[in-house]
Amino acid sequence: MGLTAVLIRAAALRPRVLLVTMPGGTGVRLAAETELRSRDWPSAPTPAGADLMLVAGPDCSRLGPALDRLWQDMPRPCVRVRAVTADEVAPVLDAGRTRLGAPGGEPGEPDGSVGMNGHGSAEPESAGRPDGEPARAHREEQTEGEHDVRGVTGHEEGEHDHDGHPGHGHGDMEMPGGLAMAEPGEDRDGLTLDRLHVALGPFLADWPAGLTIRVVLQGDVIQRADLDEPAVGRPGDPFWSRPWIRAASGEPVGVGEAARLRAAAHLDSLGRLLSVAGWPAEAVTARRLRDDLLDGAPASAVLPRVERFARRVGRSRTLYWLTRGIGPLSAVDARAAGVTGPAVRAAGGDVPARYRQWLTDAVGDVRRMNATARLDPVAQESPRGRWDAERPPSAALATLLPRLLVGAELGAARLVVASLDPDPDELAVGRLEAAGG
Repeated sequence: MGLTAVLIRAAALRPRVLLVTMPGGTGVRLAAETELRSRDWPSAPTPAGADLMLVAGPDCSRLGPALDRLWQDMPRPCVRVRAVTADEVAPVLDAGRTRLGAPGGEPGEPDGSVGMNGHGSAEPESAGRPDGEPARAHREEQTEGEHDVRGVTGHEEGEHDHDGHPGHGHGDMEMPGGLAMAEPGEDRDGLTLDRLHVALGPFLADWPAGLTIRVVLQGDVIQRADLDEPAVGRPGDPFWSRPWIRAASGEPVGVGEAARLRAAAHLDSLGRLLSVAGWPAEAVTARRLRDDLLDGAPASAVLPRVERFARRVGRSRTLYWLTRGIGPLSAVDARAAGVTGPAVRAAGGDVPARYRQWLTDAVGDVRRMNATARLDPVAQESPRGRWDAERPPSAALATLLPRLLVGAELGAARLVVASLDPDPDELAVGRLEAAGG
């Protein structure tokens, strides 16, 4: 047995997994995170460090090119699997590990990719590039109507490459390796500096699934930000807002049930923010508490742990100094934009104010989990604000993002997005209502 075969088999025992969440795939993502943690399989924040790509959620044709480019950036040998439902996560991970240990492939699977057809059997995923082709960043020319979105999943500082926009910069000139050249332009002080056009999303780690924000950078400062229309999968069923949707349709829903899911949603958002801020240990704690709530753990068992977590994170001077003053949003401006929920109640309006409000709300919701009163979807807020099917609360949060990002450094932009954490799946509900569906 050669050295290459030995290394491949060793990687297959504990593969590094790149988790890619599609629109409508929140439930699958949650199941995947729990399953990967139970198996002690490491997560890969970027495609360059991954052995196995797990696509969580239904297919979204609009994001297909970005997903394929992400797949192409993974070093070979590697395997791509898809789980459309939460029940498929464990079997596709097993199938992927088996396939990774046999990189020669089976007939009909030249690229080593595996999917599930919804009935528990494996089928080929979309083909990537041939095995053995070196992984490299590249720029693909797009035709009119195509989406120039880069499927990146890592942090900004040097961990991934971004596609430029055709036509920007010095004509269609490119630097060696296919990278787009920057174009000169005046910054806010009147100095002429290079400007780089970058797409954040749709597959950044700890990022709202399917959300793409196009920014213009001078140095590491955002000069302009534009929000793309969010890509959607199966519309009408945002995971975190289900109790409010059911209650609005007349179904009896208990306040305790809604409080449990709202607390879990806040902990999920906190896990994203803490991961982006560079505190992975507490991000894992937030996700473990979230999973316990979703599994139905009693309030008496969860409350002391949530309170300890809230004290540790809320009183952390390091986290506060790292994030203070970033993304300021006054209550007046928030209300004028139609924002409701924690983002309005957060005194101070910056990133620390918002994560501390999540902590306070999570503790309060865990204390209310035994309530038996009926949920009023108008009077009692969903995780991101007052529920309105025609204009879900995440619509206002997403609309605010470009304004809050202008003038921010690129690293701070990730914190701003994570501290608001709009849910693109909610936007699909508003689009469906607007279309009369």
